[in-house]
Amino acid sequence: MNSPSLKPRRERDGPIYLQLCRRYRDAIANGKLRPGDRVPSVRSLASELNLARGTVELAYQTLISEGYFLTRGPAGTFVSPRLESLGGYRHTSAIRRSATKVAPASQPLFAEPLPFQLGLPALDAFPYKTWARLAGRGLRTLSSAAMGYPDPTGYEPLRRAIATYLGISRGIECSYEEVFVTIGYRGALDLVCRTLLQAGDLGWHEDPGYIFARQFLESAGMRLAPMPVDEEGLNVDIGQRRAPHARFVVVTPTHQSPTGVALSLPRRLALLEWVRQRKGWIVEDDYDSEFRYHGPPLPALKSLDRDGRVLYTGTFSKVLFPGLRLAYLVVPKPQVGRFIATASHLPGPGSILAQATVADFMEQGHFARHLRKMRLLYATRRGHLVDALTQAFGSHLQVQPQAGGIHVLANLNDRRDDKALAYAAQSRGLAVQALSDWQTRRTSHGGLLMGFTNIREPGMARTLTRQLMNATETDRTLRR
Repeated sequence: MNSPSLKPRRERDGPIYLQLCRRYRDAIANGKLRPGDRVPSVRSLASELNLARGTVELAYQTLISEGYFLTRGPAGTFVSPRLESLGGYRHTSAIRRSATKVAPASQPLFAEPLPFQLGLPALDAFPYKTWARLAGRGLRTLSSAAMGYPDPTGYEPLRRAIATYLGISRGIECSYEEVFVTIGYRGALDLVCRTLLQAGDLGWHEDPGYIFARQFLESAGMRLAPMPVDEEGLNVDIGQRRAPHARFVVVTPTHQSPTGVALSLPRRLALLEWVRQRKGWIVEDDYDSEFRYHGPPLPALKSLDRDGRVLYTGTFSKVLFPGLRLAYLVVPKPQVGRFIATASHLPGPGSILAQATVADFMEQGHFARHLRKMRLLYATRRGHLVDALTQAFGSHLQVQPQAGGIHVLANLNDRRDDKALAYAAQSRGLAVQALSDWQTRRTSHGGLLMGFTNIREPGMARTLTRQLMNATETDRTLRR
C-alpha cells in the first residue's frame, strides 16, 4: 500500500491518529490491504508522513485493539489474518457483486470478536431490534434542524439524558450545559488538553494504567510522571513526593485500569485536597463503573468535588458498542464557556442520528434495562473464564479479585515473561495482552489481561483456555 494515500490532513478532519485509523480501515475494506499483509513500521511511516512517532503508534495501537492489526514482535505489524475468516475482509470485486443484495434484518451488525479481546461489550447480547427500530424512527422523523450543522458540544437531548443519568446513577449534580459529547474517550482528553493544558505540562498517570490514555497525552505534548498503584489505588503520597508541581492527574478511581482495584476514600480525599491546593485538574475516567457485581456502586470522585477541579469522562463504547465512537465529558460550571470556545473549533462528535438514537435509547428506559441485564450476564461470564483458568493452570496463575469490570487480570506466580506469553497467544489469534505493556516502570511481576464478555458458556471458556495453554506450551512451568 502506498503510504502517501494515508497522509492525513491537518485541517478540521478530526485528530490525526483517527484519520490514519480511518484510512487503514478503508484500505482493508477496499482490498488495497489484504489479511497477512505487512504494514510499515511506526518509525518509517512517521518519517514518510512527517508525523510524530507517538501519533502513528497511537493509531497502530488503536487498530490492534480493534482486531485489524496483529503484532509479531521483531517481524513487524500485519493486517490480521483473522479478518478473512471472520468475514471482516472482502475483495472489492466481491463487494461489487453483493452491492445490490440487502442483508436480512436479523443479521448481526458486528463481526465475531477476537477471543479474549479487551474493551468490548457482549455483542451477542446487544438489543439489535430495539436499536434498529429507534434508529429507523429517528431517520424517518429527521427534522430540517437536525440536517444542519451540528452543535459542536453535542446533541442537546443526549446531553440532557446523560446529565439525568449521572445524577441518578453516579451522584453527579450537573446541568446539560456542563456535558460535552465527544468522539470517544480520546476526544474528551483532546478537549481537556486544548482547553486547560499546554504542551509540556506535567501530570500524574497510574502505573500500570490505561495505555491509550498515556499514549494520547504523550502525543499531545504532555509530560507524564508514572505513579504506582497498590491495593488502595493510585498512591497519592508518592505522587506528592515525586511530582509535587504537576498540573493534572488522570485516574480511574472506581475500577482501576487494568488492576481493577478501587481508589480508597482517604486517597480520594487526599487527591482532591492536593489538586485544590495546586489549582490543578483531575480527569476522572469512569470507563466501566456501570459493571459492578458485588456491593453497592461506588460514588464517582466528581460527586465529592466541591472546588470545581474534577473533569468527569464516560463512554458508550463499553456499554453499547465501540462503533458509536461516542463519549462524554462533564466540566466544572465555571469552565463551561472556555470549553464551548474550544469545542467550536473542533469537528464535534459526529452524526446527529447516532446521538439521537442513544438519547432515545436512554430516555425510553432501554439503557437502564440493558445495564441491569449486562451486570448479571457479565458476572456469569466472568465466572466461566475464572473457573476454566483455575482448572487449567492451577497455582501458576492467580486471577486478581475484583468487584466489577469487563476483563480479568491473571497474575503470573513465577517470573515468566508476560510479553513473550502474550505474543505466543496473539500468534494463535488470541487477543491476550501483557500487563507489562501497560506499565511504564518494569516490575518483576507479570500478568495477562483477558476480556471475558463474549465468552458465552462454560464450554467456550474451556476451549479458549486450552488454546491459551497450547499457545504457551513451550513454557511448561505454567502448566500442571
